[in-house]
Amino acid sequence: MAASKTKTTWFCSTCGNESSKWMGRCPACGEWNTMVEAPKQSPVATRTSNGPSGRKAQHLRDIDFSAEARVSLGIEEINRILGGGMVPGSLVLIGGEPGIGKSTLSLQIPLNCPGLKTLYVSGEESNRQVKMRAQRLGGDDSDCFIYCETQVENIIEEAVSLAPDLVIVDSVQTMSTSAVESTPGSVSQIKEVTAMLLRYAKESGVPVILIGHITKDGYIAGPKILEHIVDVVLQFEGENRGSYRILRSIKNRFGSTSELAVFEMTGSGLREVSNPSELLIPMHEQGLSGTAIAAMLDGTRPFLFEVQALVSSAVYGTAQRSATGFDTRRLNMLLAVLEKRAGFHLSAKDVFLNMAGGLKVNDPACDLAVICAVLSSNFDFAIPSDVCFAGEVGLSGEIRPVSQSDRRIAEAARLGFKKMFISSFTKLETKTEGIEVVNVADVPELVKSLFK
Repeated sequence: MAASKTKTTWFCSTCGNESSKWMGRCPACGEWNTMVEAPKQSPVATRTSNGPSGRKAQHLRDIDFSAEARVSLGIEEINRILGGGMVPGSLVLIGGEPGIGKSTLSLQIPLNCPGLKTLYVSGEESNRQVKMRAQRLGGDDSDCFIYCETQVENIIEEAVSLAPDLVIVDSVQTMSTSAVESTPGSVSQIKEVTAMLLRYAKESGVPVILIGHITKDGYIAGPKILEHIVDVVLQFEGENRGSYRILRSIKNRFGSTSELAVFEMTGSGLREVSNPSELLIPMHEQGLSGTAIAAMLDGTRPFLFEVQALVSSAVYGTAQRSATGFDTRRLNMLLAVLEKRAGFHLSAKDVFLNMAGGLKVNDPACDLAVICAVLSSNFDFAIPSDVCFAGEVGLSGEIRPVSQSDRRIAEAARLGFKKMFISSFTKLETKTEGIEVVNVADVPELVKSLFK
């Protein structure tokens, strides 16, 4: 008798949409060539129980949440970005490029919190490799158990037996379950593995941290439903060759998503940077042209950093435009504003822009510092090191106000800056002592005030 053919279905690798046949374009998210084939999962495999769960609906006013004390992870920056620590039973996903520090951070958590009983599951390394990394990070004097396994059923069984305070899984793309007949890392495997770990976290009250890979486009690898399942999504940013790392909150069901944490990669692991402004401001001699200090606000945290620009005569027929850490299209727009509204002829010159420290900037308040750095390099005129900028530049050349200017000014004054240029339309609630605030309405007025 011939063996029955295994039924398959098609999944979109971007959003997880299921289809009975292959399609060139996913009808849910509109992406092309993202449909992948996977064995169809039987209802028996996805069933969680054979009878009633025993749980009953509870009235909202009768639910007691006072006992939900957050779990401290021993790293203040992580606790702050999570909203005060991990909520019991929560599922946290940390993503980032290879080598950026995901595994380092996940192992530093139990090492920095010796009283936290942790089950560290590694699907990519052996016990000896994890031990070597622990020694490099400062020793193994912690209540941490290493378990090298890729079968999620065995992981949950070990977690139930050990009863830890925290479970760390590195990484979710290497895990698999026998309920799904496909390779680890496939859409169906990631969906089912994450669902099983979520079920364990909610039923046991043990928080779980998942380490995830990202695609070449910078998105979390796997179906988009992975980010919908978890409670918190944190993503590492920064250049692997640089020393600074930014951990940004993409999703947080228990706190604000307008927070970020800054780390510095050292030989002994990731070091918290409580004041990133002191590391991102100039570390070179004064009197250099092409630099300006921007007062940026990322979420609710203000910090200052250096914008570097280089303007030179075009060697080839077409002028080059290059930006690192800044949107190239916005740079072209700012150069067009300088050409049209202020009369600076930059169309025949190469313009190169760089954000110091490997930062990726998307705050419109950096526009003012960008055009000042460009003009400084073009004139070969050095901007004083105690001057900073915060303002958005419009298409008509006007300088528009930015949010929370008081906090930016206070941060600049705390770091010793003596002068700050902002929009003349900004309404300040308080006056900050020790710093002069210069109000400018448009780009020509800025040039007269700065390059006089």
